[in-house]
Amino acid sequence: MNHDSYSNDYIRGILASVKSIAMVGASANEVRPSFFVLKYLLDRGYRVHPINPGLAGREILGRTVYTALKDVPEPIDMVDVFRNSEAAGAVVDEALLLDPKPGVIWMQLSVRNDDAAARAEAAGLKVVMNRCPKIELGRLSSEIAWMGVNSRTISAKRAPQLKEGKFQKLGLRQTFGSGSSET
Repeated sequence: MNHDSYSNDYIRGILASVKSIAMVGASANEVRPSFFVLKYLLDRGYRVHPINPGLAGREILGRTVYTALKDVPEPIDMVDVFRNSEAAGAVVDEALLLDPKPGVIWMQLSVRNDDAAARAEAAGLKVVMNRCPKIELGRLSSEIAWMGVNSRTISAKRAPQLKEGKFQKLGLRQTFGSGSSET
């Protein structure tokens, strides 16, 4: 697979099918990117399991922090790697030992390890590198366009109207036609 460019359908398919995510390198520090990505994914209905040996047994945003992927008490659909590119190899190797294996390895912005990606793909996993699921969800749902950012999504639909006194979010399913709506 060409990891320099991903089709919208590839990213959308992953984000629409994943339910449980293990976030390796999660932080309890509210100013760290892993914290606000974890919060965003939880707000969008994903079950996110923080992985951080230094915080194991504590909670981040009400979610128990685990030492390792093998400690997560449910099957993991996606491993989100918030570690550097070199460390990503060991994370992928740990994920490949799980039974069942996760379906997706997602390496965050600036994280790229082609050897680890090749091992994951050889085992049948999908891989995304140098991308953020928070940004991709916002871009593909056109939510990010509300802030004036070009989402590369063209639609004849009217822009969503915020309801008074409510926080409104636009999900993948609503934007791309499964018929459900989120408010």
